[in-house]
Amino acid sequence: MQKISETLSQNHFRVVIFGSARIKQNDRDYQRIYHLAKRIASEGIDIVTGGGPGVMEAGNKGCQDAARKKGNHSHSIGLTIRLPKEQKANDHIDVKKDFNRFSQRLDYFMSLANVVVVAPGGVGTALEFFYTWQLLQVRELHHVPIILMGKMWNGLIRWVEQWPLKKHYLNPEDLYPIIAAESPTEVIKLIKEAHKFYQRNRENHHYEEARYKI
Repeated sequence: MQKISETLSQNHFRVVIFGSARIKQNDRDYQRIYHLAKRIASEGIDIVTGGGPGVMEAGNKGCQDAARKKGNHSHSIGLTIRLPKEQKANDHIDVKKDFNRFSQRLDYFMSLANVVVVAPGGVGTALEFFYTWQLLQVRELHHVPIILMGKMWNGLIRWVEQWPLKKHYLNPEDLYPIIAAESPTEVIKLIKEAHKFYQRNRENHHYEEARYKI
């Protein structure tokens, strides 16, 4: 298993997937994330998750299954968290790092992220979404689109528009990094666009400077 320090030193394009640990294998959202991750990884793109069950397992498994194809160099990365009620790491991780604190773990996610996909989830997923958005708002993080996947986030965005935005607690441009996508096909299209942007800027040696530092 590759060390996380070795992974951080590589200029791979990476998609971070956040989502619920409670989603079961027979759930439609599990299957959607599995096939999404498999399609992403088939492009040689790394998948990063929290390394646990549910959506995280679906993402890591999809990545590993795609990586079995000859010539594919994508990595399945899991950043696990130690909890009072132990959350077991899934069996589909190539690169793993354990954390005791959510704050440190969130920073590692940000240091690896080129795109963030927010799948259905609860409090933890919402925390991860808002932390990513906060860093983009204050320009600590650059060029990282946040893709909200599925209908469950639509109400949250409406609330943001009706209250914080209307009250001028944030600016309209603060919403620009956030993109709603209901289907995996839409998500794939957005990721491919971000990947092309990454490749263009990497050739000009601009993208490395944009990475979040830990």
